[in-house]
Amino acid sequence: MPELPEVHGLCTYLDTQLRGAELTGVRINSIAALKTADPPYFALEGRTIEGVQRFGKFVCFDAGGMFFVFHLAKAGWVRYTEHPSSAALRMGKSNIAARLLFHRSADDTHIGLDLTEAGTKKSLAIYVVRDPQDVPGIASLGPEPLSPDFDVDALAAIVRSSSQQIKGLLRSQSIIAGIGNAYSDEILHAAKISPFAIAKSLDEEHISRLYDAMQEVLVSAVTAASGKPSSELKDTKRSNFRVHARTGQPCPVCGDAVREVSFADTSLQYCATCQTNGKILADRRTSRFLK
Repeated sequence: MPELPEVHGLCTYLDTQLRGAELTGVRINSIAALKTADPPYFALEGRTIEGVQRFGKFVCFDAGGMFFVFHLAKAGWVRYTEHPSSAALRMGKSNIAARLLFHRSADDTHIGLDLTEAGTKKSLAIYVVRDPQDVPGIASLGPEPLSPDFDVDALAAIVRSSSQQIKGLLRSQSIIAGIGNAYSDEILHAAKISPFAIAKSLDEEHISRLYDAMQEVLVSAVTAASGKPSSELKDTKRSNFRVHARTGQPCPVCGDAVREVSFADTSLQYCATCQTNGKILADRRTSRFLK
């Protein structure tokens, strides 16, 4: 799933390409993906893109006071081209959920943007709204972790009031916006904290380490993603991981094997030496967690 750094990179790239362009066509190929009916999606046609911005993991196109918003969910992505196809989309017959067509008059360039989703479980969501806050997922977002207002004290207040495991807390969009499964693994590894530690049990030193790790990991990933086209963002994300999706490989800090805990539809990775004092976290499918 694209998370804060990739969505930020995608937004900055699309902003440079689409700002000032006219949205000439909107084609919805998956009715299930479109979550709104008023205003109608075709009301966007003929409007000029005034900017592209990020809200958590949501991408938002400002089309002159009307907004096209989408969330890529687990398997969604964006395909950008300056040679858009003229072929008609067959409803429900491809992995394309929507196609947007633009004309950039500054250099007379025609641009195509396809929102795609792989797999059979379809979760990609599209909204056409008059205010980004009309999107329920945006309205309920927690603070942005890279906002100037989000300091160690703000994190401490969140952590000390929660009985959640810290891994789940970091992934909760209503608590902190933009962090998902991958970067929560990376942040907790950098902070040397067990993913199953109870949030309110963390002392001042652990909270300080968690804040510093959050800033380091996210800023580094945002820097790596900035300016890259969508076709390169996935590889950029994977290339910078230390533990996430590296089960069985050596931890780059201590050399111990990276381990995994699996769930019904996801998994997490961690280093026992760095994060749990050598204790192996049991797989929930077969036994209880080790604290």
